[in-house]
Parts: sequence; C-alpha cells; structure tokens
Amino acid sequence: MSAAKAPDLILKNGTVANHDGIGLADIAVTDGKITDIGDLSGVDAGEVIDCAGLHILPGVIDSQVHFREPGAEAKEDLETGAAAAAMGGVTCVFEMPNTNPTTTTYEALADKVARGRDRMAVDFAFWFGAAAENVDLLAEAEWLEGCAGIKMFMGSSTGTLLVDADEHVARVLANGRRRVAVHSEEETRLEERKGLRVPGDPSSHPVWRDATAALMCTTRLIRHAREQNRRVHVLHISTADEFPILQANKDLITCEATPHHLSLNADDYARLGTLLQMNPPVRDASHQAAIWDGLRRGVIDVLGSDHAPHELEAKAKEYPASPSGMPGVQTLAPMMLDHVARGRLSLARFVDLTSAGPQRIFGIAGKGRIAAGYDADFTVVDLKARREIRNDWIASRCGWTPYDGTWVQGWVTGTVIRGRRVMWEDELVTPRGGAPVKFCEGHTG
Repeated sequence: MSAAKAPDLILKNGTVANHDGIGLADIAVTDGKITDIGDLSGVDAGEVIDCAGLHILPGVIDSQVHFREPGAEAKEDLETGAAAAAMGGVTCVFEMPNTNPTTTTYEALADKVARGRDRMAVDFAFWFGAAAENVDLLAEAEWLEGCAGIKMFMGSSTGTLLVDADEHVARVLANGRRRVAVHSEEETRLEERKGLRVPGDPSSHPVWRDATAALMCTTRLIRHAREQNRRVHVLHISTADEFPILQANKDLITCEATPHHLSLNADDYARLGTLLQMNPPVRDASHQAAIWDGLRRGVIDVLGSDHAPHELEAKAKEYPASPSGMPGVQTLAPMMLDHVARGRLSLARFVDLTSAGPQRIFGIAGKGRIAAGYDADFTVVDLKARREIRNDWIASRCGWTPYDGTWVQGWVTGTVIRGRRVMWEDELVTPRGGAPVKFCEGHTG
C-alpha cells in the first residue's frame, strides 16, 4: 500500500476559530481541501506557513457587493473589486445584478461567470435580478452555475431594476425555491417624499428615505412571503422599526447588517457629506443602537459590505445629484475586528456572521467552516495589530473609503483561498484564480 500523499500546505501554530471553539491547532491542506486539524508537528508538507500569534478564521464571505462590470468599469470591475476583497481578507463574494446590462437573462449570468473565472482573485457567485418581464426564468436561473440566487429590488436604487407592484412581487416569490434577497424600501413612499430632499444637504437623505419606507416595504414583503411560503433575505437593515417584525418571522426571514450602519450614524454627514450617502441611508444613533441590539440578540444573520463604489468626482456632485454608494468590501473585516477588540461582539459571533451564517442560509457547498473536506479558505488575522485605514491602501478602482484616517485594532495578515496564498502582509500575491461558488442542490435556506 502506498503512503498517503503529503499535504501541500500546513498552517502551523495558529489559533484556529472553528465550529468547536477557538484554540491552538495546525491545519493541513491537500489539493485545495482541508485534510487534517490538530497537532501536525511531525508531518511534512510542500509549504509551511508559521501562524504563531495569529488567528485563523474560516474565509470571510461577503454576500453583497457591487463590482459594476459590465457597464460601469470606470467605477470598478470584477478584477479590481476582487483585489479589494482579497486585500481585506474576503475569500468569496456574491455580486449584485444591477449592472448594464442587468443580470436578468441566462446569457448575462453566463457572461459574468466567464468574465470572473480565473480573472478574479477570489471565488464568486452572481445574484440574478428579478424583473416583471423575466419571472418565468427565475426557477431555472437560480440553479445555473455561479448563481447566488434571486435578488429583488422593491425600492429603486442604483440602476434600473425595480419590482414594486404587489402582483409582480407575488409572482417572483412564487417562481423558484431558493431564498430571495430583497432591497426593502417602499417605492411609492420614496416617490411621494422626493420633495423633502434639500439641495446641497445630504443629511436630508434619511429624511427622504425614512424609516417608515423600510418598515412599510418589509411588512409587505413578509405578507407576500407568507402567502407564497417562500424564504426571503432582507438586505442592509437600517431601522429600529423593522426588528419586531423580523424577529416575529424568523422561520421565513433572514437579514443582513452592514459595517457602515454599525459604525457610522447621521452625525457623520457633517464630516463626510455625500461620501456617507447610501441606500438605505445611514440614520441617527438610535437606529444604529437598535441594529447592534438586533445583532446581539441573534436577529441579524450575516454581515455584508454592500460595497458600491463611485468615483470621487461623481460623489462630489451637489446632493441629490450625487450617487448613493460607498466602497466597503476591503474594510469589512478590519472595521468589524475593531468592534471585536472594543468588546461589541465576540470573535465567534464575527465568524458566524461572515462564514457560518452565509453558508447556512444560502446553502454554500464546502465553504464557511474550518473542517476536513471543506475548501481551504482562511482569513488570517492579527487581533493585536493596530493600523490606520487610509485611502492609499484601498485597491478598489474608486480609491477612497469613508474610514480614511480611522485607526483600528485587528488587521488581516493573509487571505488563503482553496489552499492558495492570495494575499499576505498587504501584498496581493495571487491576483487571479477565482472560481464559481458551488451550492447544495435542493437547498432552500
């Protein structure tokens, strides 16, 4: 009998955070998969990475990014967006459909997968956009290669995708089985309140797109989800008002929080102006506190960055001509690790929100935990490192971050994807090689 193949890679002496706790362990990797965890001091490997003093987390999954390709490559493309992800310790991204053309046909989805394959630094999937005219495509589309699921905009945002009429919402939810991701703001109320926007004053953005618009839409969405018995995922929760109904409907509803809604509030408009302009808006401190409380109580299931870059020239336009959106994929881990350092959440909860949570609710195959047989995706972090986030560190094509000048404790040392060292010590060492994420067949969330 031949001897077992030696591992290609061993990560040694690190503190591993996995499903059975946090403790010292070595990790062996062969052919891109985890093959052993424990004391591997007597095992030889093709490559050994000494992780003494570092924590090895399951690879961070960011299930909401906008990489703008095709159609707006001046802002971002799949290559630059994926580079930003890898620099920030993100190993896998789900990219949104409001590109130009929109990802609303089988051909558009296949085109995105082809563009990303082996060109992006990180692994990927693409949301398929729901529209009134493509409802009959959705049930098949959600199982195509590289499809993260169906995304529905019930409130208008960047791009042209909008499904706001009750009959169309019901038809979207009636066609298919996987969990549907939703941008939840009530379009009729947004239209009625446009006059409340104050030219030159981005702090009026949350006055226009108020908490009631989010609550109205989420209430209506839950009613339709009940009627169609369809699981839904409410993106970027921004209001205190939504938590009672989200909590009361957890059998059907999962939801996401973003680092910017957790880290910034309306007081920051004076400092950041239109750089803070997002949909849904960053609101006052009472809403921010409620999101933290929802996270603490387990109502929030995942963190997503809602990375949505625009050029500084575009953001400099006078509000409301300025576009909504900010970069965030590269700063998701550093900002949230700083919250860990400040005692606002545990490291285990961070892992659940960024790896186990996305794996669980979206049915990701072979990712989301450190376990034998899973993809060797790791986010390696130094929880003691203190670093300043600066614009010149940002790999996104837009070249800026609202956190410029912010000091954080907790920094990403390395990004390892399927056993490949993609980023290490602030250097993108493997800028290509991303592949479509696989999903568990039949999983409905």
